[in-house]
Amino acid sequence: MSNTVKITISVDRELQRQAKDVCAEMGLTFSSAYTLLMRAIVNTRSLPFTIKAPDTFYSRKNQEYLLESIRELDEGHGQEHELIDA
Repeated sequence: MSNTVKITISVDRELQRQAKDVCAEMGLTFSSAYTLLMRAIVNTRSLPFTIKAPDTFYSRKNQEYLLESIRELDEGHGQEHELIDA
């Protein structure tokens, strides 16, 4: 009898597809990559990567704001400002 267990997790379908593709490029199955992750957690007693808040510059809200600003400038609206030397 095998000493393995089946784990079921819920993730976004596209995220799973992308992760499986990357694993395949490295010659790993998704299952073996997940096993490596769990071994790293056990060995280091931590997550094997840093978790931090994303750069808000690339947030959807900010990108929409920037695109709207560019559109306004392209239409001749807006005001040019001198750069301030700090």
